[in-house]
This record gives sequence, C-alpha cells and structure tokens, in this order.
Amino acid sequence: MENNKKETALITGASGGIGEEFARQLAKKGYNLILVARSRDKLNQLKKAWEEELGISVVVYPTDLANRRQLNQLYDRIKYEKLQVDILINNAGFGDFGEFTNTSWKKEDAMIRVNINALTYLSKMFAKEMVNRGHGYILNVASTAAFQPGPLMAVYYATKSYVLSYTQAIANELKGTGVYATVLCPGPVETEFKENANLADSKLFKRMTPSSPRTVATSGLKAMFNKKTVHIPGFANRFLAFGSRFMPRKLLTSTVRKMQERV
Repeated sequence: MENNKKETALITGASGGIGEEFARQLAKKGYNLILVARSRDKLNQLKKAWEEELGISVVVYPTDLANRRQLNQLYDRIKYEKLQVDILINNAGFGDFGEFTNTSWKKEDAMIRVNINALTYLSKMFAKEMVNRGHGYILNVASTAAFQPGPLMAVYYATKSYVLSYTQAIANELKGTGVYATVLCPGPVETEFKENANLADSKLFKRMTPSSPRTVATSGLKAMFNKKTVHIPGFANRFLAFGSRFMPRKLLTSTVRKMQERV
C-alpha cells in the first residue's frame, strides 16, 4: 500500500531488528515516521538517512517505555506537536531466560511495563483518535510464545499471551469503525532479542532457523494492510501454534521447556 496522503506511522522499538525494518519499509512507501526507542543516537542516524534519501519527515522520541513518566510524556509531546498517528506499531518488547525463582524481578517488572502496559496505553490513546477520524491501523507484535505456557521464560510468554488476547478483543470492538487491529506472532527472529534474553544457547535458537527481520516485517505489514486480525508468518510456525491447541496442557508445557533448555 503506497502512501499518497503522507500519512504517519509511529513505531516503538524502532532502533533495530523488526522495528527498524517496519520503519524502513514504511518510509520507502512514503509514510512519515515517528520513531520511539531508547537509543537517541541510532534514531537520529535513521532520521538523517531517511529524510535525505526519501524526502519524508522523521520525528524521533528517545523514550524508555518502562518508565511511566516517559511514556506519558511521549503521548503528551505527540499531542502538543499536533502529530497525527495513522499507523501504530507496538513493536518494542524484550524477554529474559531462567527459572522464575532466580530471574530478576526488576527486569521482569520492566518487561511487563514495556510488553503490556506501554502497548495497551498507546493502543488505547491512539485508537480513540483513529476511531474519531474513521481510519487507522494498529499492529501489535506478539510471538508464537503467545500460544502456550513458557517454562524458563514464564513472564515473557505470559506477556505475549496477553498481547494476542488483547488485540483479538479490540479488533472485534473496532469492527465498523474504519480502524483495524492486527497481532503479529513470529517465531524466532535473528535480532538482538536472543542475546538480551540470554537465549543464544537455547535449543529454540540452535535447532530452529530464525527468520530475518525483513521477512517478518514485510509479512506483518502485508497482514496489517489486509486487515487480518492474527498473523503467524511461516508454515512451521503456524503448524506449531495451531497444533498446540490439541495437546494436553501438561504435555505441551513439558515440551516447551525441552525446547527452551540450553543445548
């Protein structure tokens, strides 16, 4: 979908990985961008490159979405500067690996704030504006982790289950408004996520071939513009996600743990 009206897309977690790919692909389609991430330097690099190369407007907001004050300020600044968000992509998120009794509560608290609180807040605030205009798209990034419990990444899997359920519910509520909500559920992706979550040596990443950020972003944007509610890129990922519905929960949970363990 080419942008003939110079609409604007807001992407969180835009400084790398899938988020940067979302931004790059939308920039090439002519969308103006609002980029949100913690890395000021990387955001400014992207702003300079894309404004010069593609002739679009790029506004950057270095923000720690785990910080409630900064999250509120992000929305307030967007409103103060009278920026209209036509596409909202809640891509920011992170995980952590380890037994629940040994992992850091501080990191898990931040994970819940980013993966759930920030996503819900931004969706709610911008969905209201989109409904008033009768047009808009929301793309929330979950994971195939959303379809089952995740021993050794218990909090992360639970946050992604929330994103899946929440997005399906609001997609239903938004019917007939001209606003569409999509949840993207990729499997392993070759980004910094696995290092940040201490997953580089897990069987999940060692025995499965991760997708590229470009492939996932392309597939996600296509699903969003096609107004799909749930999108799982890749046949193997779809098979695993839907196959999990028919497994006894105890067996499913044990199987996921074996997949998660270190090689």
